[in-house]
Amino acid sequence: MEKQTDQTVHDFIVEHYLYGDRSVPIGPEESFLDRGIIDSTGVLELVAYIQKEFGIEVHDAEIIPDNFDSIAKLTQYIQKKRSGVAHAG
Repeated sequence: MEKQTDQTVHDFIVEHYLYGDRSVPIGPEESFLDRGIIDSTGVLELVAYIQKEFGIEVHDAEIIPDNFDSIAKLTQYIQKKRSGVAHAG
């Protein structure tokens, strides 16, 4: 059974940005940037992961906080892209 998108994203964030420390809580609505979890370089790594993991193409105009700044926003963005709907701000 395929993992839910939000859990897949959460696991990636924990492994790559929190160095596997599952004791650090991160809620679905918490801002990656405000919490200092991901910086601008980290966003590019996240974009590359999303493209590979979910088989979607992320356009430069779509790399905005509305799409990439929390687990919830990222999950919603991925679901929209997979259904053929994009949100570029």
